[in-house]
Amino acid sequence: MGGAAAAADCREDTVWIRGAFGEARFNVEIADDAAERAQGLMHRPSMAASAGMLFVYPHPQRLSFWMRNTLIELDMLFVDPQGVVQHIHHRAIPLDETPIPGGSGLTHVLEINGGLAKRLGLAPGDQLRHPSFEQTGAAWAC
Repeated sequence: MGGAAAAADCREDTVWIRGAFGEARFNVEIADDAAERAQGLMHRPSMAASAGMLFVYPHPQRLSFWMRNTLIELDMLFVDPQGVVQHIHHRAIPLDETPIPGGSGLTHVLEINGGLAKRLGLAPGDQLRHPSFEQTGAAWAC
């Protein structure tokens, strides 16, 4: 969809991503407290291709994830407070407890189905639009 459609659709349950590949939209669940972030996508046998989970942290920090009790392969997009993708971890291995470092100065992580980031052409530098970003400094404000 074009930019006008994206501008009209800045909602809690939707994340837009734009970059050299164009634009993509994901229907997301939000994990913005300790219990929701701890649970994440654990124990789910599948997730729709257009779905994801957006982890939201209250202040910039070093983030590292793992795949404990996670049954599906995931791509993890590590994002700074302005909504810019800083790092993508491709195809995290289900049930693997090895830490997956995303870097520092991060406030968000978007988890989507494994392999989808490469298939879509997502890359560091791409921008996310979502109301959880501080809009005055966002790279792609609502």
